[in-house]
Amino acid sequence: MAALRALRPFAHREFRVLISALSISIFGSGMWAVAMVYEVIHLGGGPLELSLVATAASIGLVGFVLAGGIAADRLPQRLLIIAVEGANLAVIATITGLAMFNVLQLWHLAIGAFVLGVGQAFFFPAYSAILPRILPADDLLAANGLEGTVRPVLQQAAGPALAGILVAALSPAHAVAGVAVCHLLAFGIVNFLSRRTLGPNTPGTVEAPAKSSLFKDLREGFSYTIRTPWLLWTLIWACLSVLFLIGPIEVLLPFVVQDQLGGDSRMFGFLLAIMGVGSAIAALATASLRLPRRYLTVMVMTWGLGSLPVAAIGFMDSFWMLGVAMLIFGVTEGIGTVIWGTLLQRRVPRHLLGRISSLDFFVSLALMPVSMALAGPIAEVVPIWLIFFIGGLACPIMAFVALFAARMMTDEIENPLDSSTVDTESADTQPDSV
Repeated sequence: MAALRALRPFAHREFRVLISALSISIFGSGMWAVAMVYEVIHLGGGPLELSLVATAASIGLVGFVLAGGIAADRLPQRLLIIAVEGANLAVIATITGLAMFNVLQLWHLAIGAFVLGVGQAFFFPAYSAILPRILPADDLLAANGLEGTVRPVLQQAAGPALAGILVAALSPAHAVAGVAVCHLLAFGIVNFLSRRTLGPNTPGTVEAPAKSSLFKDLREGFSYTIRTPWLLWTLIWACLSVLFLIGPIEVLLPFVVQDQLGGDSRMFGFLLAIMGVGSAIAALATASLRLPRRYLTVMVMTWGLGSLPVAAIGFMDSFWMLGVAMLIFGVTEGIGTVIWGTLLQRRVPRHLLGRISSLDFFVSLALMPVSMALAGPIAEVVPIWLIFFIGGLACPIMAFVALFAARMMTDEIENPLDSSTVDTESADTQPDSV
């Protein structure tokens, strides 16, 4: 029965179309991550040039993600998703043509990466906002679990692997062409989404307020977040956890592998793969179960306690110990992320869901470059083991603070999400506890 629960969203045609397009698109994104690197190298670029292209993508994403949330609440999500895939196809097809004719330049890649980043900023708020309109409330957990499963498998493993094969066997341009094929297929598939999902609201839901200024829309999203303790404190925790953990894992873990284990880039990549596989398996398992009755407590404490093994990374001298630590971190990340996505879709009013989803995305990303920028300089004056130790302990402490500051244990009892007490329509009309 648990396996059947995880597959229930496939009973709905619109979800089958959407998840098929998403899977192919993120597979292409995984290919692009490798193809872009070797295209830069093929053009004679080094770390500085690669950083320039990667930064262009980050600027596009972070700079437009809040606008993407407003668009998801004001415009038809179906058309936004189609437009993004069309733009992705146009960009990658252009880069492919330029590369095949040997006229590609670095600035072409930078502009292309920027546009792809902007596309991500508009796609994911629209995707999050459209799910509650095409699925029953009881199937949202499974849908988020499926997305949390296919993403690491396709974007972090299968896509980069195929791109690496194409680069080695043919050329970076052929790998980029493979990305173009993925976006062509995804664009064709999303056009099969029913026009019933066009409107910002569907029958039976609270209508969105009259169109207002972009600033007012953005202020409304911030205001709702501040007035909703479980949402505000979860975002605060997420922001701080990114600051404490992402930099050490992305920047300092390779030196732990090198200095403590005597390993190389292959060992580092394998550790990241272990984390990704753990996240995927956990997401699928979560999708196979019912949403926990104590959903806020389970989510926050799973995230917080899952960071504890990170505190010991600086003391580990065994690959398998480090692998177990990364596996636990990935598993707990996968569980918490699936529950979190479901909570947004079930407790946030539908006319605000795009903005809140983009705000979540923005907060999660805002301190990521700061964390990575600080990790290296801090490691020059502070031992690496101490950095991991502080980060691994700070996150569980912050989780307990968030749990009690937002009165989450009371809130989740007052706002149950089992099918007998709430559905998507009531979630739109019933206010959250404050």
